[in-house]
Amino acid sequence: MHLNFNDMEHLPKEYMRPNFNVIDMVKRTGENPTWLHMGVGNIFRIMIGGLQQDLLEAGHTDTGIIAYEAFDNEIIPLTWGKSHSFTLGVTLHASGKVEKRIITSFAEFVNQNLARLTEIVSAPTLQLISFTITENGYKVDPAKICTSPATAETTLEQVAAGLLARQKTNGAPIALVSLDNFAENGTMVQKAMTAIAKAWNKNGEAPLEFIDYVNSMAYPWTMIDKITPRPSEDVAAMLAADGLTDMTIHQTAKNTFVAPFVNAEAPQYLILEDNFPNGRPPFEKLQKSGVYMTDRDTVRKMDQMKVCACLNPLHTILGVAGPLLGHPTIAACMKDKRLVRLLQKAAEEALPTVASPGIIDPMAFLHEVLTERFPNPYIPDTPERIACDTSQKIPVRFGVAMKARVAQNIPTDNLEAVPMFVALWLRYRMGINDKCEAMPPSPDPLMPEAVKVLDGLQFGEKVDLRPILSDAEIFGVDLYTVGLGEKVKKLFAELSAAPGAVGKRLE
Repeated sequence: MHLNFNDMEHLPKEYMRPNFNVIDMVKRTGENPTWLHMGVGNIFRIMIGGLQQDLLEAGHTDTGIIAYEAFDNEIIPLTWGKSHSFTLGVTLHASGKVEKRIITSFAEFVNQNLARLTEIVSAPTLQLISFTITENGYKVDPAKICTSPATAETTLEQVAAGLLARQKTNGAPIALVSLDNFAENGTMVQKAMTAIAKAWNKNGEAPLEFIDYVNSMAYPWTMIDKITPRPSEDVAAMLAADGLTDMTIHQTAKNTFVAPFVNAEAPQYLILEDNFPNGRPPFEKLQKSGVYMTDRDTVRKMDQMKVCACLNPLHTILGVAGPLLGHPTIAACMKDKRLVRLLQKAAEEALPTVASPGIIDPMAFLHEVLTERFPNPYIPDTPERIACDTSQKIPVRFGVAMKARVAQNIPTDNLEAVPMFVALWLRYRMGINDKCEAMPPSPDPLMPEAVKVLDGLQFGEKVDLRPILSDAEIFGVDLYTVGLGEKVKKLFAELSAAPGAVGKRLE
């Protein structure tokens, strides 16, 4: 059986099917598009697509999402080649329960087609363009912006080309909504789009008014949270046992891992600043699915609570400590009481620096992370995935809380978890685990040059850490200035003295 119209009714009964007419939805969306999404990755397909399906099934909307891919041209044909634009969402509960949902809220998939994109963006009914393109997708180098809308290549350049056409044919502002997981994401989208508009105006390819038009868009801040690892071979085998074929997992030339299914955890949160000048889907109907409509300040507080205290820094600790101790998954890390104690201490140190967002209790959120989400044995997530790009995560996930302590006159020299994490990260960079086995660190292409002195360091070798620990670009603060430099230096000396030292020190 295939994941398509022909075979859908022959699937086992536990597969949740849509209760609306998909063909009618596709037709209505084509005639009056309301939602365009850029980037067809896994979290979009299972979470955002699932939320729109909730609205469709409840009768709160009658149009779907048009999905556009501008970065990796292999994803769409590999993922939907035989599936009629369906995605199979596999939710893996900590209890062992498995939910299999056929997600059909996607009205169209467009693969790098600027003419079609321009048609969609020009539609007067369009309400929002959302993005899941990773944080790097919003970084715009003014010197590298394409010279003309006709040669738009990056995702944001192509959206800008669509907006230029919209200005000429329609002129109504819409919302550009980043659903990527970083602070003040809406502001970064606005800065990037403004840079493109200015470059085109300078080249004579766009009128001066286009800059004002781009800035008339709404750029709401958001916070998104759902652990969605790459597709699992175990899940693929489970689906094959149900009789589904073509569940193959593919790795594209750009190192994207995709399949016709997506596996993810059950908990999810989407916090949206309610700023949509041309209307929006009735997201307020989705609070039971983890969606909250609120103001910008609440989004900021929610983001800081998650990213700087209750989830992301704890994930990062496991990303470097897990491989050192030989733990193959995040769930396996959570069976190590030494690491759980370290996470609890890290959260305890960070929580005083963040304000409660009000809509979600920080302690309840933390409890869910430590007792349900991280320990979930059915989520095939690995420390190695979490450890990618660690150097870029540290200034936000740890530095923000330390700067807040300084600003609020909260002592920093008595911290324990932060210096332990820094020492563990430096020890991780040696590329040897606690058993003296080779352990290549995960990719971190923007690793600061100063840290590279640790690559290949052997047990007991001495190294001058001061240039690293005093670099505020790396940690968000100078660790010597806040009284942690010598503490980290001592901890690293212990952790790197001999095999087994990491486990012994954590004990």
